[in-house]
Amino acid sequence: MSPPPKQLVLAASSAEAGVAAWDLRTGAEDIRLRPCASRLRALASVADRFLAAAQAPPARGNSGIVHFYHWDKPQVAVKSFPAEPIRALIADAEGSYLIGGGGNGNIFLWEVTGGELLYTWHAHYRAVRCLALYDYLLVSGSEDGSIRVWDLITVLDEQSRLDANTSYLHNLSQHALPVTDIACFLGGIAVSSSEDRTCKIWSISEGRMLRSVSFPVIIDSVALDPRSHIFYAGGRDGKIYVTAMGVDVISHGSDESPILGALDDHSKAVTSLATSIDGLLLVSGSEDGNVRVWDTRSQQVTRKFKHSQGPVTNVLIVTPKRVNLPPLQPLSKVCSASGVVEPRAVILPRPENDVPIAGNLSSIFLERCLDELQHGGSSRLFDSGSSTQYGAPNQQGTKWRSRYLELQDLFAHEVLDQMSSSRDT
Repeated sequence: MSPPPKQLVLAASSAEAGVAAWDLRTGAEDIRLRPCASRLRALASVADRFLAAAQAPPARGNSGIVHFYHWDKPQVAVKSFPAEPIRALIADAEGSYLIGGGGNGNIFLWEVTGGELLYTWHAHYRAVRCLALYDYLLVSGSEDGSIRVWDLITVLDEQSRLDANTSYLHNLSQHALPVTDIACFLGGIAVSSSEDRTCKIWSISEGRMLRSVSFPVIIDSVALDPRSHIFYAGGRDGKIYVTAMGVDVISHGSDESPILGALDDHSKAVTSLATSIDGLLLVSGSEDGNVRVWDTRSQQVTRKFKHSQGPVTNVLIVTPKRVNLPPLQPLSKVCSASGVVEPRAVILPRPENDVPIAGNLSSIFLERCLDELQHGGSSRLFDSGSSTQYGAPNQQGTKWRSRYLELQDLFAHEVLDQMSSSRDT
């Protein structure tokens, strides 16, 4: 009987201390990836095949670098130089696409296999601080206090962009101060945190706020429990607030608090949170340099790790897939002078017996769109196989897409109704 796959807890720091990786089962340090000095929300596991980390720019200068790391090599495998410093980084579940939020408010969408920059657009007035994905919807949170929802199919299709009234699907502006984190839940529900001391629960398909929860301190990080209708909010007081999603705190005159309790073992701000797939474990990272692994059922600490230097900015739980990948490619950069795409990187050689990255079902959704664009046509997602003249979507395709969004909204409402019912009982 083969042993269970190894799970690692990763922790990165804004100091030049590298990314520490500990074996979740034994507690032993597995590897330390150097150098690395990543900002908050700037560490991404690319389908657990390799790690991407956007580096904090040096004190003098405004350039930023993105590092790629292999699980079995402690040094950087690839260095890429985007057009602006990347403040937030995220990959889709299959590792087909990498999305970066820039310090100037731009968003960059790269295809991983070749490193091609598929599209970049100005998303916010100020820096993009956090990103989250749900299906083909991208959610971005900014220093300007706004949250925007982007339909990636529209973003990638020139004709759809021209037809749309706005470049974004929804603009959510209920936060009064910078957005610090975003996490997405089943049914198209998202939770955001902000320096305004609130967390807000949204229907991202409808583009409206469903709940607002006030906290005694600024919340820097959020994570969702996939088993139940609660979320965890990491506060600047070092506490992790266990919060119910199903309590309507917009209603005045209610003494019922959505905050169910707090986990308390950090001395400074909780900067990053991550839950295991089954929701049984919660990992927290803090400005105090410590990492804690919590049993969510007993709400007790089961493991304690210490980062060697500086505050912890990002924590992840990964199950490394140690496969022979094709050589990682640099992320393309758009040169402002010529407008052409220019790759820049320092690449370390890999073994010659590489295998291609396997395809996946959900990435086909975007791949079909890209295929059409690359061949000079218009994307026909949600299409029955034919389109009207000039590439406009046909009535059947529009109907399917509308029905999809209706079902998604219905599911979101059912989830919230179940939350409220379970809370009442």
